Amino acid sequence: MATCKNVGAVLLFIFFSFLHVEAILDPADFLALQSIRKALEDMPGSHFFSSWDFTADPCNFAGVYCDSDRVISLNLGDPRAGSPGLTGRLDPALGKLSSLAEFTVVPGRIYGPLPESLSDLKNLRFLGVNRNFISGEIPTKLGGLRSLRTIDLSYNQLTGRIPPTVGSLPELTNLILCHNRLSGSLPRFESHTLTRLDLKHNSLSGSLPPNSLPPSLQYLSLAWNQLTGPMDRLLGRLDQLNYLDLSLNQFTGPIPDRIFSFPLTNLQLERNQFSGLVQPVEQVSIPTVDLSYNRLSGQISPMLASVQYLYLNNNRFSGRVPASFVERLLDASIQILYLQHNYLTGIEISPTAVIPERSSLCLQYNCMVPPVETPCPLRAGKQKTRPTAQCNQLKT
Repeated sequence: MATCKNVGAVLLFIFFSFLHVEAILDPADFLALQSIRKALEDMPGSHFFSSWDFTADPCNFAGVYCDSDRVISLNLGDPRAGSPGLTGRLDPALGKLSSLAEFTVVPGRIYGPLPESLSDLKNLRFLGVNRNFISGEIPTKLGGLRSLRTIDLSYNQLTGRIPPTVGSLPELTNLILCHNRLSGSLPRFESHTLTRLDLKHNSLSGSLPPNSLPPSLQYLSLAWNQLTGPMDRLLGRLDQLNYLDLSLNQFTGPIPDRIFSFPLTNLQLERNQFSGLVQPVEQVSIPTVDLSYNRLSGQISPMLASVQYLYLNNNRFSGRVPASFVERLLDASIQILYLQHNYLTGIEISPTAVIPERSSLCLQYNCMVPPVETPCPLRAGKQKTRPTAQCNQLKT
């Protein structure tokens, strides 16, 4: 009798196991994946969807990851470098994957807007749809996804403003919206965990209040926009930065002295309207500093002589170049020293000095005759010295 009971239990287990295998995915997720698949196609050379056979378990599809009976991660496209992507649209059925925590799409030719239904994915932590042809505006309701930590919608064709609701996401860590067509002013970012903000190559405008960005930032790029106003009070708070690029904007006012003491590997402030003196309080250890094409004035600080790649050209610097620059240039510690198009009056370097091949010095168009002949960038022009009348005008 006991043996019969055991056999019956085994048969029931096998039966229910068979049912579990057949119904492993929640029906809502199953139908959502079908709709997503119908809206997309492999580009020539891509075979990503070859495993998407809906007579089998969708949790075994390429790019689909499940927890129990729900899809928790959807990575569309072959992630290998150089692989062709997908084409088509993102179907609104995406919003039916209610347990989805991660959604990514590889670079390809996906077009059309981001589905508004993304705002239904209350568990979403990672959204990455970059290097496609996504157009339209960023859905305002994305700001309702309070678990979102990373948004990467870079290299698309997005327009409109960055919604203030996105700025208020409490756990946002990475926001990457570069190379789009976004416009308007920046929202205030309230997340205390935001470390990367990349908004370069857009059409953003307006000024940034001193408290608009959190001090947690480590990477900040606002280059190639139309942003204006002073930045000294805001930058003075961002002492965790290791990369800063504000180039090609219309920022004004002074550069805060303490920024040169931040743990930066790259400081790009070129082609703005920054003005005033540059006075680091200690020896600068930032490898690359580009302050070119601004309105900076005064003498060049010897504290900058420790910079490996230094661009001070096209400003209003005056006086003599400190001797420490020559020493470091001749021992190849300085790789690039661009000082052209200023009002400098002298530099202590012998006309017979041999500048190492891997180092570059440009001195032309200053208030002196360059004591050494050195190759300069083509855009520096052919004039060796600045007209005397301009030099005298600076003195007055």
